[in-house]
Amino acid sequence: MRRSSLDPTPLAALAPDLLVEVLETTTSTNAVAGERARAGADEGTVVVAEHQTAARGRLDRTWESPARSSLVFSLVLRPVVPAAEWPWLPLLTGHTVGKVLRAEGYDAGVKWPNDVLIARADGESRKLVGILVERIETPAGPAAVVGVGINVDQTADELPVPTATSLAIESGVAPDRTALLVTLLQSLREAYDAWQAGGAAARERLATSYAAGCVTVGRDIRVELPGGTVLTGRATGVDAGGRLIVTGAAGETAVGAGDVVHVRAVDR
Repeated sequence: MRRSSLDPTPLAALAPDLLVEVLETTTSTNAVAGERARAGADEGTVVVAEHQTAARGRLDRTWESPARSSLVFSLVLRPVVPAAEWPWLPLLTGHTVGKVLRAEGYDAGVKWPNDVLIARADGESRKLVGILVERIETPAGPAAVVGVGINVDQTADELPVPTATSLAIESGVAPDRTALLVTLLQSLREAYDAWQAGGAAARERLATSYAAGCVTVGRDIRVELPGGTVLTGRATGVDAGGRLIVTGAAGETAVGAGDVVHVRAVDR
């Protein structure tokens, strides 16, 4: 099945704040964006792929989707906030993507730390968006590569796992990928700029807003940690560092995104 290509004209109009490069095929947009960053690419450089052959997620998980069935892009950022604040980047990204999709009419919510899910009428949730943020060392200083992959037009048998979904499956029709990409990039840049420029007050607002929209908070969960350790309890909030607070028999435990293998809801 031949799907429509992205329209370069609206993407070019995003300059100078966002400079978008569209590749027909690549292994990983994060890898390419990392190369661009090391070569001196400015903040706001975006690498988009019509087809990824070796997409990467957390813990080096890989998958592949049919050409032009997804929105797959990576954004180069050069944050000036302290390094201790960088763990908020994936959470900010997931929160912003979720807001955009809700504005488009989808019942989207963020699973901590950054997956975006679609809630269904039967109470089941399916994964729609994956996000991977990587710190890159460059001659001009550290950069962040923010990678986003959204299932747009896949059929059920084209999805990487049975627990995933696509916008076309959920709504019965695939949205225009170019228009959605433009909105996402503009929203991400605006949210990032506000987070950086707003100081402590902006970061506190993000923490409050994220926790309120996070479908993990308030749920009983099972957290699988490296080495086979398992933590169970209720997710009661997100701390100032973006870590999930789990309240269990031993009291409160804060876990960071880099410390966990899986976070799963537990039905009681």
